[in-house]
Amino acid sequence: MVSKQQESREDLHFKTLKLIEAKPDITQRELADQLGISLGKTNYVLKALKEKGLVKLGNFGRNPNKLQYVHLLTPQGLSEKTQLTLRFLKRKVQEYEQLKAEIDELKHTLESEKSE
Repeated sequence: MVSKQQESREDLHFKTLKLIEAKPDITQRELADQLGISLGKTNYVLKALKEKGLVKLGNFGRNPNKLQYVHLLTPQGLSEKTQLTLRFLKRKVQEYEQLKAEIDELKHTLESEKSE
């Protein structure tokens, strides 16, 4: 069984990998804004993904601004993103089904109360 904290970390890693794949030249500040987390936490997440070998850092070869980098998913990063996607989707489907059941129960309760 996966803890809520681990699920939250996986979701953050999944969303980060997804954003990096879509826009490799995304800045840490842009990542932080899109993820809704602090710049410090974004830096921590990127460092963790780099240490796991899921992301590597490169720079634009011909760019005069050598401070501008790109984040690239490694083959292992692409594979991990796929696995995270599957687990994320599974959790979201479970959440949807639970929410749907709760909504159906509330509707049934309201209908029962109306008929009384």
